[in-house]
Amino acid sequence: MEKNYNTLKRRSAARSRVGKAVTYALLTVWALIVLFPFYWMILTSVKSYSAYNSEYIPAFFTLSPTLENYVQAFTAVPLADYFVNTLIFTLATTAVMLIVTVLAAFAFARLDFPGKDLVFTVFLSLMMIPSELTVITNFVTVTNMELRNSFMGLILPSVTSVFYIYLLRENFAQVPDELYYAAKVDGTSDFMYLMTVLVPICRPTIITITILKVIECWNSYVWPRLITDDENYFLVSNGIQAIRESGFGRENIPAMMAAVVAISLPLIVLYLIFRKKIMAGVARGGIKG
Repeated sequence: MEKNYNTLKRRSAARSRVGKAVTYALLTVWALIVLFPFYWMILTSVKSYSAYNSEYIPAFFTLSPTLENYVQAFTAVPLADYFVNTLIFTLATTAVMLIVTVLAAFAFARLDFPGKDLVFTVFLSLMMIPSELTVITNFVTVTNMELRNSFMGLILPSVTSVFYIYLLRENFAQVPDELYYAAKVDGTSDFMYLMTVLVPICRPTIITITILKVIECWNSYVWPRLITDDENYFLVSNGIQAIRESGFGRENIPAMMAAVVAISLPLIVLYLIFRKKIMAGVARGGIKG
């Protein structure tokens, strides 16, 4: 009996090792497929213009990397100005969005007012409307307000997110009611309870929302492209498109790739630094009770 048990145990361990080996092999292949475009983008950005044009068969490595393309990307086109515009847009939009999201989530999670459940249900139903359907309405509104080619016109339509409010509201609802009642007994106002109790407890989710909004703003393309035709208000996404459409972007592909790498690098670094907090915040938002 013991011999049969040991045999079954060894077979089970062997199957487990084989399963893990196959899983890791498939994940490795998938990772290579996903990361290859990034590798090719970086490789092209460090090739010289002459070396790139002389390749009849694309080379998968280079023995003479150069940073000249990055210098050209920042000198031949106003890429630095696009960075500054995007930074202003991202910081302002994220800050206003956080204020709106935190206050709205607190109202839906803790405050009692007539029709709260109905209002929240209608609010959630807005998630079913594709964002493309609201672009025309937003465009007409911003145009009538004479906010085209301005940071205000860029920022206003992006300061509210139904999903972020819902995510944070679920986190606030998980905090025990006893803490709220104890705070009210001590004479704490609702705003102070929000800032001193709920915000510190739900900090991982708030950080997650902040990071996701930063990424969303940095990659924003459709709305900035529609509402701005003045280069003084171009974001990096629109700037890259303008570079691509110009003679510089079409002829000098290595410099174009250098500009794309420079624009992508901040988001990659941001995600690598805060990836654990992003996962923790999203997972916390999905746990009830």
